[in-house]
Amino acid sequence: MRTSALQYLYLQKPVSTVIFVCLFSILPWIATGDFSTKGEPREAAVAVSMLETGNWTLPTVYADEFAYKPPMVHWLMAACSLPQGYVSELTARLPSAIAYTALMAIVLIFLGRRVRFQEAFIAVCLLFTCVEIHRAGMTARVDMVLTTFMVAGLIQMYRWEEKLSLKGLPVGIPLLFSGAVLTKGPVGIILPLFVFGVYLLMLRKYNFLRIFKALFYTFVASLFIPMLWYIEAWKQGGDEFLNVVLAENFGRFFHLSEANISYELGHKEGFWYNFITLAAGFMPWTLLLFFSLFGMRRRKLQGRLGTWLRNVWSNILSLDKVRLFSLVASVCIVFFYMLPSSKRSVYLMPAYPFIALFMSQGILYLTEHRSKLTRVFAGVLTGVASVAFMTALLSMTGMVDLVALAGNYTTKLSALQSIEAVSHAFRPSVPTIIVLILLLSALLTSYYQLFKKINIKMLYASIFLVFCVHLFIDGIVMRGIRNENSSRAFAREIRDTYSLNKDKLFVMNNLRQYTNLYGLNFYLGNCFHNFETEQPQTGYFLADERDYPKILERYAGVYTFEELRTSDRILADVKARVVLSRFVRK
Repeated sequence: MRTSALQYLYLQKPVSTVIFVCLFSILPWIATGDFSTKGEPREAAVAVSMLETGNWTLPTVYADEFAYKPPMVHWLMAACSLPQGYVSELTARLPSAIAYTALMAIVLIFLGRRVRFQEAFIAVCLLFTCVEIHRAGMTARVDMVLTTFMVAGLIQMYRWEEKLSLKGLPVGIPLLFSGAVLTKGPVGIILPLFVFGVYLLMLRKYNFLRIFKALFYTFVASLFIPMLWYIEAWKQGGDEFLNVVLAENFGRFFHLSEANISYELGHKEGFWYNFITLAAGFMPWTLLLFFSLFGMRRRKLQGRLGTWLRNVWSNILSLDKVRLFSLVASVCIVFFYMLPSSKRSVYLMPAYPFIALFMSQGILYLTEHRSKLTRVFAGVLTGVASVAFMTALLSMTGMVDLVALAGNYTTKLSALQSIEAVSHAFRPSVPTIIVLILLLSALLTSYYQLFKKINIKMLYASIFLVFCVHLFIDGIVMRGIRNENSSRAFAREIRDTYSLNKDKLFVMNNLRQYTNLYGLNFYLGNCFHNFETEQPQTGYFLADERDYPKILERYAGVYTFEELRTSDRILADVKARVVLSRFVRK
């Protein structure tokens, strides 16, 4: 494409360009990779149950449990699956992909009208190429949809204050936050109101009563629609549902007892976890900021500490409104998720668009004033990508055996299995060749710009290279790993070999003692029954190889088990082989 055409797209059609790039980066790959984690098939199975049973309120999944989260994402998955009549990897991941694309467009429109356009455009580029956001946009989980609802709602609240000075209440705000609550629970409204309340206080424009009324009306209006679902779900699920709601939404935050639920809340991490995951989530761009620390001039503290702090506070308050709002949102979201013991990197995703604005500002400054640093970063990035490209090329041509090479350094079976899967993905195919051609073009562009003196073009070349590296990882590496290590092949094997009647396939469903086989549950059609509670006379039984001996010992005097088949490979979502057996009650 000619430079003039690229300039036209960038200047005249920036939102359309971003939408196209986002869709191109994820849509081709969300349909080509199997589920290989426990989270994706667990969420997708809820949509399967909705379509099969017609229960769209609180459907039963995995034997006899119900979803731990509200149903918005499951509704969207089921709606995307209706035209074809069944839930697939594509339709289960499509809500996240659409939310990912919508988020980029929303952020670009919001920032593009309030800061220098190049700064806004770079911020969005950093956002859709950073590891955490890109990964979330390709998974059948709730986090990307929640982030889009929350960020869009926060932006609408900012516009409410900016355009209307808190008069009235635009209907879009409670609708967006209703979507957030129906995606993840009360945090979908509590966290945005916390952010907006702090922002209004720092504006020093409204009295406390005015702020309280604005937040209260928003809170009440945003809970009306979700409460309809919660009441109906409570009627179906009773106290068990109520215990899960309290544990998931308040137990994590207030460190409450887990005695009333059948699983551990998990994800307990220390104080520094959020900062580490933020740095990892913004990779590779945090590397550039890390490099900038070297050679940075250190200024001695002038005057007393109190005076310095007052000056810092004064500078913060004097920021233009969009930067003040972004700073408040970033700090409040990170602080909010430091309070609970349960921490995950995806919890911080609503802060990413606002942090990206400051990262864009910093990276543009480095590009303009410390050009050598930008080129060193680009050189490191290009070198790493070149190694990846050459590895794929050598494996494709048969000049290097990756499995034999890795065998010299590790004997871990799961690692060797993953490397074997990647080497299979490197075999010549149309998707693999297209991705490698794109990666080669990005490498040539980066090498060319390294010897030129236009620094901003070097930055854009680095963004293009990171984009193509994501294509390489998603379209070749992870596609191979997912397809080789998923539960699909074993599910097909046992379904074709044995008469697995839907009423005769049993598992254990006790997360405190055993591992749940969510991948097999999805690929076998969500037909598991709870062995422990039903105590059947005869049937088939599935368990992973670590739990199987414990189950045999526990039921030795009651049942006779005949082992039929063990999976050839370690299944990625279980991290172990799975055993199929036939049982008869004595």
